Amino acid sequence: MEAFAQRGSLLVLTEDARLRVELEAMLSDCDVTFSGISSGALSLMRRAAPDVVLFDFSAAETVALRTQAFELLGSILNLAPRTKVVAMTGPNRRDLAAQAVGLGATDFYHKPVDATVLPFVVRRAFRMRELEIENERLRDRPGLMALEGIIGVSDAMRGLVRSIEKVAPTDATVLVLGESGTGKELMARALHRLSSRSQRPFVAINCAAIPDSLLESELFGYEKGAFTGAAKRTPGKLEFADGGTVFLDEIGEMPASLQAKLLRVLQERCVERVGGRTPVPLDLRFICATNRKLDALIGTGTFRDDLYYRVSEVTIKIPPLRERQGDSLLLAQVLLQEAATKLGQTPRGLAADAIRAIQVHDWPGNVRELENRIKTAAIMSEGAVVTAADLGLVDSGADPKYLNLRVARLHAEAQAVRQALAVSRGNISRAAQILGVTRPTLYDLMDRHGIDAAQFNTSEQVQERSCIS
Repeated sequence: MEAFAQRGSLLVLTEDARLRVELEAMLSDCDVTFSGISSGALSLMRRAAPDVVLFDFSAAETVALRTQAFELLGSILNLAPRTKVVAMTGPNRRDLAAQAVGLGATDFYHKPVDATVLPFVVRRAFRMRELEIENERLRDRPGLMALEGIIGVSDAMRGLVRSIEKVAPTDATVLVLGESGTGKELMARALHRLSSRSQRPFVAINCAAIPDSLLESELFGYEKGAFTGAAKRTPGKLEFADGGTVFLDEIGEMPASLQAKLLRVLQERCVERVGGRTPVPLDLRFICATNRKLDALIGTGTFRDDLYYRVSEVTIKIPPLRERQGDSLLLAQVLLQEAATKLGQTPRGLAADAIRAIQVHDWPGNVRELENRIKTAAIMSEGAVVTAADLGLVDSGADPKYLNLRVARLHAEAQAVRQALAVSRGNISRAAQILGVTRPTLYDLMDRHGIDAAQFNTSEQVQERSCIS
């Protein structure tokens, strides 16, 4: 069995002495503590504070025993709501598994015990707990406190945070690109908070939300009598932001008539109010954002190329949620806790079907879609845990490939064999040497994955094409 990512603590609750012996050998890579299904288990929970609990419901054959077991499960989750519980039942007791998950168990497993499958299920529960701990650690790090609201453990998000930390202290004009709902304004605010302008204003302007006829006066302000209704001199939003940061959201929607005036502001750092002739000098840092492809807009003549080069001194691309491996579940858990706090609810967990559904969903609306689904589920759900149905998602019943370690390992193994055969042009001895295995082992791997070495022998393919021609 593969070692656990970290040597976590596991509490096994069972009345089966033979099972205890099996599990002690099977789960030797984590610290295992055993207890019967009794009130004494709660005292052990307080002392051991396990990361995962494997709860054996198979002995609960009578109504009284089932009631006792489920009461103990409820007490465990109330005592340690972040502990991951795996409910183990008999082979034909899906009803018990469903009831346990409904009360807050993270996952379930049906007997008989399989030495390959059960450790994987337990390992998956540990991985979920590790993700939560990692998120808490990242949020508590002093260096990341300024990146308030940015949550993620994926490589893509780590790279994004490093980019923000590098760019923020400068006065470079930044263009933030990303799909709708990825959190472009959140990134802009992080850039502002980490800059020397953090104590000065941050002014956000949505270029698509203000009518074209009003956008100029909103940005630049106007003089008294500049137009009907202009009863007094009124500074624009750019003046209000003096010394601070201006965030121009949806800049791709800015009308062409204003693009030239914005370009002048960027070049000269001064504005002229509508109806005025005196330039007003400003000290501003600009951050722009769009979900549009500006190069395409330049090609159609709807966006100025000189303005594009001005606003994109540094470009930051926010990855969509579907490319942030592992972040969707982490975000869902954090958002669910936040929603419970705001609603005055007891913190709830995610059911196993919800966890699977969150990780396989494409999230076309990105973080905004996830946040909306979590809020709705927190309000409307009546169970102790949030299910896939509460989120309006469909559970495929299968775990995502990147969470299933066995599938990921097999995929990587097949890919390595193919690459070695490609490099060696189908030469078995050479491919085995590259992989660091024997020829018989390589033959076994090729049989397992249905790989034919002949397809990598380019010299034979060339000869075959020559014969055909």
